[in-house]
Amino acid sequence: MEKLLQQHNLLRINHCYNEFEKLIKEKRAFLEQAKGNFLKYKKILESMPGFTPSNIDLKSRVITIGDGSDLTQDQSFLLNEKLEQLCPWRKGPFKLFGIEIDSEWQSWMKWERLKKHISDLKGRKILDIGSSNGYYMFKIAAENPLMVLGLEPQGSFYFQYLVIQKFLKQDNVFCLPVPHDQLPDTDKYFDTVFCMGVLYHRKSPVQMLKDICGSMRPGGELVLENLILDSKQNLCLFPKDRYAKMRNVFFIPDLLAMESWLLRAGFTNIRCVDVTKTSIKEQRKTRWIQTESLVDFLEPDNHDKTVEGYPAPVRAIFLANAT
Repeated sequence: MEKLLQQHNLLRINHCYNEFEKLIKEKRAFLEQAKGNFLKYKKILESMPGFTPSNIDLKSRVITIGDGSDLTQDQSFLLNEKLEQLCPWRKGPFKLFGIEIDSEWQSWMKWERLKKHISDLKGRKILDIGSSNGYYMFKIAAENPLMVLGLEPQGSFYFQYLVIQKFLKQDNVFCLPVPHDQLPDTDKYFDTVFCMGVLYHRKSPVQMLKDICGSMRPGGELVLENLILDSKQNLCLFPKDRYAKMRNVFFIPDLLAMESWLLRAGFTNIRCVDVTKTSIKEQRKTRWIQTESLVDFLEPDNHDKTVEGYPAPVRAIFLANAT
């Protein structure tokens, strides 16, 4: 929470600073008066001792903070207990003071697929929509951006981020517990926007893309990852009820339909740089989640289909430039 107001020094360089400052103050007040799950996670965070890591590694596949020798056995036990109380850990992996958080997603796989294609992040102002616990923001931080701002409205993921920041103290990484549609008008502020695994949860995906385009400087780069149909017929799947047991999936475009969406939203230089079928190596159940995972969402005898009979998850990464 204390990191929220530190955006002051970075965001004042743009005239949208006042709107950010207002939102930061509102969310700080919200967290101080938190109820429900936010209050539960807030208590977990506040009861977690502050340890000083002997080493930090943001460049390797596993984000590593400290070493097991930094803590006593009792301290390690307490930290592990607190981390487990913040389950499920979807994104990662992390290694905190020797404790290995084997997250549901092996997020380094996606990062390695996209990193070689994107523009240099050094010195850039970056937005990460649906930033979860910050895994990708911390990978971005290793590339020396001016700042990276994440948006994560889900309580457990947001407080996972706060836990990581408690030990990392990355002064150019920030996160707000809000959805994208609550972000103030940023008037072409951002150089790069990451929107990964979010768009198919939106009822109006083209409008969201238009809003993103308006928040970026001309020529700024969008990094968009989304579920797709692996075809080029300008088609779109609208699930009758659920997709892979997810109720909040609305539109899954094919590759050509996604290009059309991006064009209508005002983007240019659109290119698809990766298409990958999600595997049970990349998304799987571990002790750090208590829910089902990919294998439970697929037909037992045919992993090319979801349990509802739709094509199994395939994800594509698109890059595009704002106008």
